[in-house]
Amino acid sequence: MICQYVSIKTIIPLSLSSQPLNSLKSDEAGPKQGPTFQDGQRRVDYVLTYHIQKPQSFRRKTSHFGDYRILRSLRRSLSMMRGRDTPPPKEDPEVAAHKHRLDYHEDDKRFRQTEFEDNLREMGLELEKDEGNKIPGIGFLKIHAPWNVLCREAEFMKLKMPTKKRINLFIRKATAPLHPKVEPNRAQNVKHLSHPFSREKQHLLLGNGVYSAAYPLHDMLFYPLLSCQILYDEWASYSVFYKYQPIGLIRKYFGEKIGLYFAWLGVYTQMLIPAAIVGAIVFLYGCATVDNDIPSMEICDPRNNITMCPLCDRACSYWKLKTACGTARASHLFDNPATVFFSIFMALWAAMFMEHWKRRQMRLNYIWDLTGFEEEEGHHRAEYEIQVMQKTLKKQDMSPKVTHELEVCVLLSPLQVGVTFAVVFGVILYRISIKAALHMSSNPTARTNIRATVKGTAAVINLVIIIIMDEVYGALARWLTLLEVPKTDKSFEERLIIKTFVLKFANAFSPIVYLAFFRGRMVGRPGDYVYVIGSYRMEECAHAGCLMELCIQLCITMLGKQLIQNNLFEIGIPKIKKLIRRRKSDMDSQQQEDYNMTLQRHEKDHFLGPFVGLSPEYMEMIIQFGMVTLFVASFPLAPLFALLNNIIEIRLDAKKFVTEVRRPIAARAKDIGIWYNLLRGLSKVAVIVNAFVISFTSDFIPRLVYQYMYSPDGSMHGFVNHTLSYFNVSDFQPGTAPLQPMHLGYEVQICRYKDYRETPWSNTPYDLSKEFWAILACRLAFVVVFQNVVMLMSDFVDWLIPDIPKDISLQIHKEKILMVELFMKEEEGKKLLRDSHANQSPLQPRSRPASHTPSNC
Repeated sequence: MICQYVSIKTIIPLSLSSQPLNSLKSDEAGPKQGPTFQDGQRRVDYVLTYHIQKPQSFRRKTSHFGDYRILRSLRRSLSMMRGRDTPPPKEDPEVAAHKHRLDYHEDDKRFRQTEFEDNLREMGLELEKDEGNKIPGIGFLKIHAPWNVLCREAEFMKLKMPTKKRINLFIRKATAPLHPKVEPNRAQNVKHLSHPFSREKQHLLLGNGVYSAAYPLHDMLFYPLLSCQILYDEWASYSVFYKYQPIGLIRKYFGEKIGLYFAWLGVYTQMLIPAAIVGAIVFLYGCATVDNDIPSMEICDPRNNITMCPLCDRACSYWKLKTACGTARASHLFDNPATVFFSIFMALWAAMFMEHWKRRQMRLNYIWDLTGFEEEEGHHRAEYEIQVMQKTLKKQDMSPKVTHELEVCVLLSPLQVGVTFAVVFGVILYRISIKAALHMSSNPTARTNIRATVKGTAAVINLVIIIIMDEVYGALARWLTLLEVPKTDKSFEERLIIKTFVLKFANAFSPIVYLAFFRGRMVGRPGDYVYVIGSYRMEECAHAGCLMELCIQLCITMLGKQLIQNNLFEIGIPKIKKLIRRRKSDMDSQQQEDYNMTLQRHEKDHFLGPFVGLSPEYMEMIIQFGMVTLFVASFPLAPLFALLNNIIEIRLDAKKFVTEVRRPIAARAKDIGIWYNLLRGLSKVAVIVNAFVISFTSDFIPRLVYQYMYSPDGSMHGFVNHTLSYFNVSDFQPGTAPLQPMHLGYEVQICRYKDYRETPWSNTPYDLSKEFWAILACRLAFVVVFQNVVMLMSDFVDWLIPDIPKDISLQIHKEKILMVELFMKEEEGKKLLRDSHANQSPLQPRSRPASHTPSNC
């Protein structure tokens, strides 16, 4: 049948998963509460909405396979009959043809609805239509699954009975204040019903426009121990931020897939607590030792009258090293010996987090009866089947167009990454040009705050661009995935996730990568024309290095994305939409409130936003995980900010799922899918990135080399002078000398710049010195040693911690033994029963066919 698109498996799991085991009783148990049919007895398990068209004179009542020419001939005959009395009105042929097509499509939709509803009734489901006038133009098809249908499908799906497990009463009492008050019998420690889920082809009905929406209803106190209100009070409220999440209740209400997401988010947030504590300690260590840092003291010492070379050509002039005192002291807060320890700690933390989640996931799989669950490939997507049907009707081959669309995807993906780098390049030009403009300014305030102004404005511009391009890249990734026409929902979701992750990751981290590894590397000596953009020389880092600017950029990007893109958008956009709907309505606030009171549950849920999936929720957390692990050497407070954000994010997402979006269709899943591979890949890349940040971005290696190779007394005294090279101002290239050479009040002959180069009076002036090559060798050696040692330690942690908790493995083993014993007892019982029947009836044959053998099952 064409319209047999929604299997009963779409509705049965929703009904079963939303009920506690002790509430599964016959329909004759008495009147029910919550959303029901008009009789007040039968519960609404599922709702389909459709558009109600105005009544027309001729509606299609023939078979779906009737010819459209019948309707056209009827309209022609009607026009001819009308023409005998009055002349027909003149109408544009294109408008008339468009109306005919609309009539045909509406008749086709009505036929599909009728046939689909007949099929549902044949399956045993009960239907009721609601085409009231409360929501003009919208009709509701309410679906109820009777008790006998539930029992039949429960047998087909082999639902398991609950089994209790032992719990540690002492631990339970000690952690009682942290547990939500969801059920008095602590039902989260009981293995409840499980069921295989299959959406069949209900999406094809939505794709064809036969129905406009399909959703189950939110249960408002339908069952006292499993309702939307309980979730709101004990999960979606900010007042319970310190409590554990009721994961078992979330799984029963929303399904395993959403339950696993919130379980993973909870584990990630809990694991951020030790990382935040250690990061705060590292930051406080930097604050406590900043006054004892010898290089910072030498930079801030006014007795060191060191004249520095201009930071840019022409517009910039000479400056004193002591003016970089503030930047040097601030850099020590993040660039100190504890940074290396913290980088190693975070690499091991990432490994511990992955192992902890695997164990938690395995425990949930056991509790939720998912240990033997294998995810099916899934049915074909609506868009794919519609396109196949269209091509079949047109007798065209689909492969040439698909090949062309794949070529478009292959060409556009690198182009989008190129756009990201072009944006970064544009911000570089902004920094260079605004710095030159401020140096040429006559305003003394602007000239004294050049560095802070450039850093702050560039970081904010990068943040704004990242937020805007995130939305653009999200839409482009979906468009590119649609061009590929994936066959199944799983394939579509994985391709979309990969494209979105690559584009958003490049968008968020390109400015950070530039500051960490490229800025200050292609500068050359003063007045050198080798590294220029147009007429501007490339940017230099401050004397204390680029680590401080990297920290500022990472801080603003992370906080900005969390506060603006994640939280403000999730809170503000729904409120703005509600405000717009209220302004468009002719009713005032009191009338609107009275009108809402008259709406039933399925009508209220119609006004909620559609559920768009978990990909946006996972994506923002994956990007945050990258910022916490990839460049944590430059920003040890990143785990603390992530922890504070996630405490709010959990309750914010919970409130959105409970109050702002329609209840999603419950879907089974035994893991978080491709997101685990992305997390594991980021944790591996983080080791390499932090090794390069410590080695090439910070001054950790140059300080060690100086202390153990060049320092006369083994201390850090003289380190600043050791890092500065000499430049003769007479060697400026034409057009690069400062426009105001007397800016400091005296004529400068020799200036200093940060680099390891030969002196102007040596045999090879301005060539790279032997100190440069020694430090470079040490940098590379540190990267190799750090990477191998940390990865070896991470692999050791991975090997040391088993993926399956010991108590779960023992329990699974015991269950297998019990199942074997049960089967053996059943066989013994059958044998004894057969022997007793044989002794009572000696004339009957000793063995009978298996089909006639009595059973005690």
